[in-house]
Amino acid sequence: MVRPTHEVEYEQMLLSRHGWMNHRGGRTKDGVLERSAYILLSRIRIQGPMSIGELSDAFGLDASTLNRQTAAAMRAGLVERIPDPDGGMARKFRITDEGARLLDEERQGLISSLDRVMADWPEEDIAAFASYLRRFNTDIERIGGRPWPRP
Repeated sequence: MVRPTHEVEYEQMLLSRHGWMNHRGGRTKDGVLERSAYILLSRIRIQGPMSIGELSDAFGLDASTLNRQTAAAMRAGLVERIPDPDGGMARKFRITDEGARLLDEERQGLISSLDRVMADWPEEDIAAFASYLRRFNTDIERIGGRPWPRP
């Protein structure tokens, strides 16, 4: 008997192949945010300014990876470096107005795509699906020891 987790794995693999859910390549010439920038901006927006060390802890990535990602985001005008608002020594990254604008546009585009996909779904099914996704993500975060703040 095949366990249901086999089906979850397979469906997740299929989901990951869809381009509209998998942006790649920095801030492209058409203004689309790359996946790493989208996630970085989302985290900074919800948590507030963050240092490289805080980002490293939050994402479970080494500082060199975060340095590359934040440098690219700075070159694209998505984040800026500021002194620590709490008076600490480390400089922090804050989302810029342009970064916030592009993040909002990207998020709205993804929501519009999801609305098209789920156009025939009853609201209760969408709510249940969202609830299962939240549960799935929070369990992954619990196991990894890296909870993600939610609005």
